[in-house]
Amino acid sequence: MTTEKDYYELLEVAKTASGDEIKKSYHRLAMKYHPDRNPGDKDAEAKFKEINEAYDVLKDEQKRAAYDRYGHQAFANGGMGGGNPFNGFDFNFGGGFSDIFSDVFSEFMGGGRQNSKKAAYAQDGADIRYNLEITLEEAFTGVEKEIKIPSTKECETCHGHGTADGKEAPACPYCHGSGKIRTQHGFMLVETYCPHCHGEGRLVKDVCKTCHGEGIIHNEKVLKIKIPAGVEDNTRMRVPNEGQSGIRGGENGDLYVFISVKEHKLFIRDGASLFVRVPISMTCAALGGKIEIPGIDGEKIEIDVASGTQNDQQKKVNGKGMSVIRSSRRGDLFVKFRVETPTNLTVRQKELLEEFREISKDENCQPEAKSFFDKIKDLFVA
Repeated sequence: MTTEKDYYELLEVAKTASGDEIKKSYHRLAMKYHPDRNPGDKDAEAKFKEINEAYDVLKDEQKRAAYDRYGHQAFANGGMGGGNPFNGFDFNFGGGFSDIFSDVFSEFMGGGRQNSKKAAYAQDGADIRYNLEITLEEAFTGVEKEIKIPSTKECETCHGHGTADGKEAPACPYCHGSGKIRTQHGFMLVETYCPHCHGEGRLVKDVCKTCHGEGIIHNEKVLKIKIPAGVEDNTRMRVPNEGQSGIRGGENGDLYVFISVKEHKLFIRDGASLFVRVPISMTCAALGGKIEIPGIDGEKIEIDVASGTQNDQQKKVNGKGMSVIRSSRRGDLFVKFRVETPTNLTVRQKELLEEFREISKDENCQPEAKSFFDKIKDLFVA
């Protein structure tokens, strides 16, 4: 009994690999084992067929999910899990019933009627992810960033056909250009990708030397991305058609920009609200006063400190928080006071504080302390 080789091992990727990682590894291996690079090497030819079979499955999300769940049985005996559940029964429904199953299976294999107008050999470009980090100030004002992303373009030498002469490769004689092979299993008509042209519908014999038969050239492009004011951490922005280029009539992929906002040295953000912790002196807390802090917009904000302000007491400043995305409104700023106990006192300062302590024995000066000690005094009674 022949042991089926694991598709992930054939492509030398982990089971958690992304679609881009699988594609990159496939291109590397396909170039390594391509028959044109290994003339007369039967082992290389066999390896080339195996990695193409593996890639045909793993590049398609639906087929990959089926393979992860059922293994090779997902594509054997006409369905998932293997085995024909109707063995021993004679179904003679004619062609119509087979066509229904064919359509269903075709959609599962990544086809479907919505793609019927696209050439079988067309390839859509892959999506690209770009991680962009911005400052909190940039998130407040909005910003335009220039980014460089890896990209692809159709090979000008072969016009995306991957052929040495730059002309469209002839239709595959095995699948007649459809890219798919149909086989009958009992009453079920099973559709699979053509193993000869690897589902492309065209049979390339002499590959283009510029793109090595890929039909695309890898390069880098620069884009300007506009980040709206009020954008939040972990926001994802989609830029249509700025991913890798499609070839032979395929659609371009999309660019997905994932935005992260750096931690700020002063402010903590929660949605449109900003929080800041401000130290104030003991005398300012006791007597009251005014302090100035910088706003996220660069303006100075004057804060009134009420007399008798306690540690961790909070004050709200309306309309001084973050911008609200797609709105002219702003959130609020919350200032939390941290009363600082003086240190490194001079002799004179200590004398004044001692004097203050002597004349401050009135319990009304510290109502919270009085309440606390009233509650615990019974604990000291024998």
